[in-house]
Amino acid sequence: MKSLNVTYKLFISVVVVLTISCVNQSTETNTTMYVYDFTPVKRKINSWIQHRYYSGAAIMIVKNDSVVFEDYYDGYTKNTVIYIASAGKWLAAATIASVVEQTSLSWEDPVKKWIPEFTDEKGNATLRQLLSHTSGFPDYQPKGNPIDNYQSLEESVKHIISLPSIHAPGLSFHYGGLAMQVAGRMAELATGKTFETLFQEHIAKPLEMINTHFTPVDSRIGHNPMIGGGAKSTLQDYMHFLNMIFHDGVYGRIQILSKASIIEMQANQIHKAQLKPDEYVEHVRSKSHHSIYGLGEWREELDASGNAVLISSPSWAGAYPWIDKTTNSYGFFITHVNEETARNAGFSSFYSSPVLPIMVREVFDPKALPDSVDMHQIPEPFNAFEQEIFKKLLQESKELNKQETKIQK
Repeated sequence: MKSLNVTYKLFISVVVVLTISCVNQSTETNTTMYVYDFTPVKRKINSWIQHRYYSGAAIMIVKNDSVVFEDYYDGYTKNTVIYIASAGKWLAAATIASVVEQTSLSWEDPVKKWIPEFTDEKGNATLRQLLSHTSGFPDYQPKGNPIDNYQSLEESVKHIISLPSIHAPGLSFHYGGLAMQVAGRMAELATGKTFETLFQEHIAKPLEMINTHFTPVDSRIGHNPMIGGGAKSTLQDYMHFLNMIFHDGVYGRIQILSKASIIEMQANQIHKAQLKPDEYVEHVRSKSHHSIYGLGEWREELDASGNAVLISSPSWAGAYPWIDKTTNSYGFFITHVNEETARNAGFSSFYSSPVLPIMVREVFDPKALPDSVDMHQIPEPFNAFEQEIFKKLLQESKELNKQETKIQK
């Protein structure tokens, strides 16, 4: 079997080179053809754009550490900068996790430890509860009271202190943004740095997220600055972030976050908090389970042991990042909703984008592959060119085996 082993080693070498080449090429162009047929995904996104819910979009999907699909619509590129709304919650939680790792800040710290001006029961809420929407803080500021035109987290939090809590810490789950402002301010006080600086130093720069920032969404009143909704990013940048999360905190050879932090972020943080009927996970997955949220991310689906296998950070604007451990894949759909058009049509981008990982699962299902593909012979993911190379290597292997057999006889 020596000749077969030689051929197999040659095959592995060729595959490694081709895979690296195709990944690099696929991030620059959209011409690579893969074994998987993503036509249903393309049709879905095109239908949203044709209805003018979005003015453009982009998507990229990675499986087994190879880009298997990317597509761009109406002028979007991998570097188009878009405000990603609540998809930034995942980034914010990771930033705060890095501060917990490197300073005296703890997930169990009550708000009042760092901001003693919180003298009511809101001061008893922990950092963990702030990032899991179980703190009892109001979801958002009352409309126009106060006018929400601050330009720093310090000023933002001053406007939150006097607001009444909606329930005792840990009692109920209420998805919103104000509690995350307080969490971000605690990280600032623990380090003496602004949140944007922390994000850049701890997450963005080591992940090569050169176009991603936490900034005021715009100059209009009511939008400045939002830790849970004010990030802007690109398809390429956010895929770097998902790469790190997918690999337990490692990006390339750099440990960005500890594996313990990744586990903590993905763990159930709801505990005994009450949920409203038809909460997000139940609405989009038609299944209800109690442990729907971690730290800055949704736990959409669980395995039999209660571990999250489909995690995400959806946004009202349509941007949707996810990791699907059942298919060893992750992806990001980046876009921004045309509010008036969507509202008039009754279209919810928040509830629509989560269909994508389910459609992608169907694409990955072996039953969805072309009949000509033999999964026992062709590893995934292979494009047409790689398939031809592989077939030639198999043929060469067979010929060498025949020659070896003759020699042995």
